[in-house]
This record gives sequence, C-alpha cells and structure tokens, in this order.
Amino acid sequence: MKRRDFMRSAVAAAAGVTMTPVYATAKQESYFGKNIPVRYDVDVFVAGGGPAGIAAAVTAARQGKKVFVAEEQSCFGGVGTAGGLFMFCFLGDDKIYMAEGIGREVHNRLREKNGLVPHPGKDTDREVIYKTEVLKIVYDEMVSESNALFSFCTHLIGVETKKNNIDRVICWGKSGVYAVKAKIYIDCTGDGDMAAWAGAPFEKGDDKGNMQPGTLVSMWGNIDWDKAEKNDCGLWQQQKHLEKAIADKVFSTEDRHLPGMCPAGKTTGYGNIGHAFGVDGTDERSITQGLLNSRKIIPEYEKFYKEYLKGYENMELVSSAAKLGIRETRRIMGDYKLTFDDYNTRASFPDEIGRYSYWLDLHPTIATKESIAEHMDRAYHSPMKPGETYGIPYRSLTPKGLDNVLVAGRCISCDHIFLSAIRTMPGSFITGQAAGMAASLAVDNKTTTRGISTDDLRKKLKNFGAYLP
Repeated sequence: MKRRDFMRSAVAAAAGVTMTPVYATAKQESYFGKNIPVRYDVDVFVAGGGPAGIAAAVTAARQGKKVFVAEEQSCFGGVGTAGGLFMFCFLGDDKIYMAEGIGREVHNRLREKNGLVPHPGKDTDREVIYKTEVLKIVYDEMVSESNALFSFCTHLIGVETKKNNIDRVICWGKSGVYAVKAKIYIDCTGDGDMAAWAGAPFEKGDDKGNMQPGTLVSMWGNIDWDKAEKNDCGLWQQQKHLEKAIADKVFSTEDRHLPGMCPAGKTTGYGNIGHAFGVDGTDERSITQGLLNSRKIIPEYEKFYKEYLKGYENMELVSSAAKLGIRETRRIMGDYKLTFDDYNTRASFPDEIGRYSYWLDLHPTIATKESIAEHMDRAYHSPMKPGETYGIPYRSLTPKGLDNVLVAGRCISCDHIFLSAIRTMPGSFITGQAAGMAASLAVDNKTTTRGISTDDLRKKLKNFGAYLP
C-alpha cells in the first residue's frame, strides 16, 4: 500500500468510516497448466442442477442416456432451494396445466410428502408455495432414481472447443480438477456460462445494459398470519403500506417494488423482500457487493414490517439464503430470439417444445418512481387470460455457432422483456425437459442438435407428458 493510501485509510478510520482496502496490483500474469484426467465420458453433460438442469438430466437419463450433472451448490434446485425461493409461478392456470411432465411430477411429489403450503386465500395450480427442504429431497430422489451421475459442490471452470463443438469441459471440486467428455452439452447454469465460454453470442440487460435486480430471500419466525390477514396486511396487501415507510425514511433506497412475505408455516414466513440493484450475476465481485448490501438492508425491512403492518410486531429473522437470487444475466442468442411481440401475439411455432402463460414479471432495473411505474405498466400491458398461452420454439434452445450445445432455463434466446416471463421455475422445467429429450434424440441419431427432426422431438415430448396442443 502506498503511503498516501495508508494515510487516507487512517484518516477514514479515525472518522469512523469503513473503506475498502486499497492494494497495489502489478500487471503480471501467471500460467497454470497441468494434465487433466477425464473422469466422466458420457452421452449428455448438464451444467447446473436448478429446475432446468433437473428436468434435462432426468429426461435424458430416462431415455437410457448416460448423464452427468455438475452442480455448484450443496443441493439441487438453485434459487428455489439454496436461494431460499419458496414459490412456483404458474405451473398452470385455471384451464390449462402447462408444466406437464417433469413439472407435474415435482408438484405431485411435493404434495405426497406434505411439502406444499396452502396459498393465502386459495390453493390452485396457478401459484404454489412449497417447503424448500422438502423440494431438496424431491430433487435428490428424482435424479438418483433416474441413474444420472452427479456431484454437488462442483464448479464448471473451463470449456475446450473444436470448431463448432464443445470437446470437453473442465470441472473443479474438492478432489481437484478433472474433465468431462460428452456427445451433447446442456447449459442450465442460468447465466449461460458454458455456452458463452464456448463462443456463443449473448445479450445482457435492456438497451442500456441494465439488468433486473437480484434479491436475497430471508426466512422469518413468530408471525401472526391470522392477524395480518384480518388487518389487510397479508401477502397481497403489504405493498400498499410501503409509501408511508418511504416517506418516514425507513429505507436507505426508495424501492417501491415489494414482492412481499408469505406463509411458510403456522408462524413462519418467506421474505422475497429487498432488491440488489445493479448486481451482475456473472461477476463475483458484483455478487459480493450485492450480498453485502442485501444483508445490510434486512433490518430496514424488519422495521417496516414490525412498525407499519399488523401481525408482524414480534417477527424474528431466522436466516437469509446462502445464495443471492439472480433474475437476469446472459441471454444466449440462438436460432430464434423470443420477443415482447411474441408474448403480445401469443405466438405459435411449428417447432415449439412447450407453451407457457406467466405474465411479464419485470422487476425495475433502477429504484425510481418512473422506472417502477414503467415496469408495472408493461407487466400489466397485456395480461394473460385463462387458457391463453405463448409458444417456445426449439430454435430458442440452440445457440448460434455451436452444434452440440443446448441451453435451457433463463439463459435461452429471448429479449430482456420476454425473459421476465420465461425465467420462472415452471418455464425452466419446460425448456429443460425439451433440451434433455433433444439431446437424447441427437445421441440416438448421431447428429447435431440441429440434425434432429423437430416433429420427432414433439412426439417424444408429448409421449413424455409435455403440454403441446
């Protein structure tokens, strides 16, 4: 540290100000090279074990394919487990159940294990609150029963390509660095890491590069839900009390978008509260700052709920999630890019692999009244009526420039606005299931991801249970 930086830090410390340490960084490079053993040689490699990865792996394995899944967290499920998220969004509507196949199976298994929490005021297939610990077990069982190979705490750290194909990927775990070879590779990382590192083009954010904010989900105890409902402070009423708290300067950031807190049990609640604005989920330095800021504002929301809403006066923080919930990063550009117009027109495609109906759940990229008003207006610009759906083409899963790679989940090919509808867990079940089936067909036919018949793919998906009218 240079003398002036040392003096700057000393003065700041005396004033009671916390500052980020300043370190001199020489412009140096280090070379790290070693012979890396191929630990797995499989038909299908799946990067990421979130809802898309689960669906892809189980689908391909049930077709008799050798599958390996690398999951960086200590459990399957991504934000839906490690990230503390507690709710499926629109597995179906009042007329149609769209997450047929893997999504339906997950839902049914949760019900059988008493893993569903009654929705405030209703319990339908439109939205389902679940117990995260039960969902972890459901995922464990489904992947294990499929005979897919997998390991937790396993990080994808590199990709080796030959022409338009991934030749192998490099993973790291506590046992060291190793390679995985496969015929087809499926990117279910959410961030499109594998496809991007292999050279696929991608987009991030809106036309200014701004992405939807993240959220650190929290768990709370000692809540009187009956009192909250009786005093107009239930899940759908919490937003209306926010403006008074903002006027009273309760929050360090005037965030007027409050997804809210909902029951997790008789006296416990899941808090989808607070936004990490400006966080980039593809940069660990940005994620670190997002986590710091998110934990810092938790007491602000505790004050809001305790002092401005009935039923939460004695609430206590139980925990915050181990993983920051990220809504948007890379969108891998494929042979077709889904757009806002496709949503508006309820588009259909000859190669569609599923249909969905979730609205434009577009969280504001910046915390201003104008931004929030714009986003809310767009979200309700063209709401889906029961029975209305939009199609998802197979071409949105095939990255440009890559012949043996598929993407599924929130990194599929779409624009910033359409992403807000398809990024959900049920949407990921639909695209992951299709990617797993397409990979299986490509292996069977010894061809590329574009070499398969989409008519055959659709037939296989229908037989598997997918909703394809």
